[in-house]
Amino acid sequence: MSRMSYREAMREALREALRADPRVFLMGEDVGRYGGTYAVSKGLLDEFGPERVRDTPLSELGFVGAGVGAAIGGMRPIVEVMTVNFSLLAMDQIVNSAALMRHMSGGQFSVPLVVRMATGAGRQLAAQHSHSLENWYAHVPGIRVLAPATVADARGMLAAALADPDPVIIFEHVQLYNLEGEAGDAPVDIARAALRRSGADVSLITHGGSLPKTLEAADALAADGIDAEVVDLRVLRPLDLETILASVRRTHRAVVIDEGWKTGSLAGEIVARIAEEALYDLDAAPLRVCSEEVPIPYAKHLEDAALPQVAAIVAAARRACGRS
Repeated sequence: MSRMSYREAMREALREALRADPRVFLMGEDVGRYGGTYAVSKGLLDEFGPERVRDTPLSELGFVGAGVGAAIGGMRPIVEVMTVNFSLLAMDQIVNSAALMRHMSGGQFSVPLVVRMATGAGRQLAAQHSHSLENWYAHVPGIRVLAPATVADARGMLAAALADPDPVIIFEHVQLYNLEGEAGDAPVDIARAALRRSGADVSLITHGGSLPKTLEAADALAADGIDAEVVDLRVLRPLDLETILASVRRTHRAVVIDEGWKTGSLAGEIVARIAEEALYDLDAAPLRVCSEEVPIPYAKHLEDAALPQVAAIVAAARRACGRS
């Protein structure tokens, strides 16, 4: 184990993938000479050259489509989309082509494509660069959706994603890039959620950039005599329902924290699954802590007010435990 930042962990994962398999290449806007918008691919162009680290024109529809074609042709492309908002320009390639190819070809073709994209808010990048649209992709059959929230997962998920014969989307929350932690050197399980903290009173279920806030909230709740369990979803499609339900059946209460908007949210899907499968295990109604129903503001105090914060998570957990 070695200690590094989330950004460095992603870079090491990319470097390992490029070294391990000549079919792997990285492509996207500013990934080469500039080193990536969030400096994840810094130095890789010098190490691997422009055939393996390819700067693309400013056209998500074009270069994600090129990635789909390369994957069908036998390559292992890693396509970086600068931010999730921009991925909407490539929605047709991801949802209408990559996700459907195995089904529509009767199993003759697979699309071993990895798409990486930054997501989330908290860096004052305004509405067109700050939304959390993971659930839009988690809605679609045919793709696997990952949200590494720890340095170890950032380091280990890419290798497992590249080994998947079908498309995988990796969401990297912008607030995590400077996070430091221990990173292993083995692939990470990309099928199961992870229990980040055990508890007996309430299950706090979250993913991505909300995990550090949720763990901080759990510490605050412990000081108040509430023993919170923290479940990191990690895999947004397919959901690891077994781990979610096992936690809820232990604690009998659930709070889902999701930086997406509440309407049509992943949090809503999780609450529905809990209600369908574990309603009579609950001692209180499941609750959600989501972003306000507004475009993410630029001003710092407004951005903070729009996003799930520790105080709101604590308040929801206290309410679920009858302590409000």
